[in-house]
Amino acid sequence: MSTTTAPVPTTTTVRRRGHVGQERTNWPVTILLILGSVTVLVPLYVTVSMAFKTTEQSTDLNAFSLPAPFSFEGIQKAWELTNFPRAFLVSLIVTLVAVAGSILISSMASYAIVRNWDRKFFRWSFFYLLAAMFIPFPVVALPQVRLTGLLGLDNYVGVALLHIVFSLAFNTLLFTAYLRSIPLELEESMRVDGATTAQTFWKLIFPLLAPMAATVGIFSFLHSWNDFMMPSLIISQPEWQTIPVVNNIFQTQFSNNYNVAFSSYLMAMAPAILVYILAQRWVMSGLTQGAIK
Repeated sequence: MSTTTAPVPTTTTVRRRGHVGQERTNWPVTILLILGSVTVLVPLYVTVSMAFKTTEQSTDLNAFSLPAPFSFEGIQKAWELTNFPRAFLVSLIVTLVAVAGSILISSMASYAIVRNWDRKFFRWSFFYLLAAMFIPFPVVALPQVRLTGLLGLDNYVGVALLHIVFSLAFNTLLFTAYLRSIPLELEESMRVDGATTAQTFWKLIFPLLAPMAATVGIFSFLHSWNDFMMPSLIISQPEWQTIPVVNNIFQTQFSNNYNVAFSSYLMAMAPAILVYILAQRWVMSGLTQGAIK
């Protein structure tokens, strides 16, 4: 009885097989990503560089030069001129209320819609929310200004509530898509044990919504923190404005002190950049899992 042995693949064969298994680089997409990164990183570099220059250095025509030496003069002046601690506190309150409200209200609304989809009221409520996505804030700005004034909400509390309301449609859409991927059998098994609807949502469904809640939270944070139009129209007291509006109010006082101006911009956008860097993996996880049923 003769035995045959399989030929041992040579190094050349292994390399060829490995080469066949490699994926090609999509150069058009790669080039677009590089160009997109450059358009973001270059202005960010100029902002950081100008913020740490002295007043004399900031008047130079070369905005790309590094500060020599590093100076905190611009940051100190911007801190005092804009009363940054108070503006930061107002922006933080507005953002935290908007983020918490958006996650709680949108998740509960989505749960009610998905689990009662066969009922016309809930189904048409979802369509109504989707229609609201096509109505921009400037169209209803004047009625909102009038309404908040009549209700005594012409302050940062009213801005936080409006952020929740105007983001409800998009956030509900995200939660709804994610909820459809959660098996109904999980809830049925919990109901068999005697759990109520509220217990089922808070103890089972809401923890499972954590990836999408992180996605909604970071979107709400970025929108609320960077919003300029709504606070400028709603808040009647200039001393209780958010950071973007405060920077715009004191823009004329910056004059040619570019280091002060860029320092205020850097302090305003630094929290949003840090939050996004820390939470971006949850954002991508929530979007990809919500797209797969």
